[in-house]
Amino acid sequence: MAKIIHLVRHGHHALLGRVLCGRMRGVELDDLGCEDMARCAGTLSPRPTLIQSSPQRRCMQSACILAAHFRLPVEIAPALDELDYGEWTGRSFDDLAPDSRWSRWNGRRGTSRPPGGESMRSLQNRIVAHLEQLRSDRNLDIVVAVSHAEPIRAALLHYSRMPLDEFLAIEIDPASISTLRADSRGMKITGINQRVPA
Repeated sequence: MAKIIHLVRHGHHALLGRVLCGRMRGVELDDLGCEDMARCAGTLSPRPTLIQSSPQRRCMQSACILAAHFRLPVEIAPALDELDYGEWTGRSFDDLAPDSRWSRWNGRRGTSRPPGGESMRSLQNRIVAHLEQLRSDRNLDIVVAVSHAEPIRAALLHYSRMPLDEFLAIEIDPASISTLRADSRGMKITGINQRVPA
């Protein structure tokens, strides 16, 4: 029997697009983010059997909105956590722009890493291992995994057989849904960055 895994990015927050939040503490959804996640809950069909979340607060808030809609608990999954940006965590994008290491990272995701942080390859390995574990669990039918842009992008690059350096080819917006269909032969992408209607 086929299994569906929805990869959902957390909703909007006030620092989005301005600060590299990563695993920064205290980043919470704003009103727009909460509204988007409520609409996302109404879009997800059929009803999931499991809702998982990254440990980051913005993801847990997003997952709780979905969970309340479906009357399900939220399971925290460390494998869904955001990329560890090391020394860059909490810095503004304007501040990072002149840093040559930042330019190198954005040009060569497959072979570079943030200073003191996690490589994109390591991130991809952990998210794919987690998704494959979900695929092999016969007790699950429809799974919602609430995560961040980079883990979702890394997973989609893997299942698209695209190199990590092509990460900009896949856009992952807040409160978007990307979907994998899993069966005994593997995973197939059936949707990328599907936006909830406004």
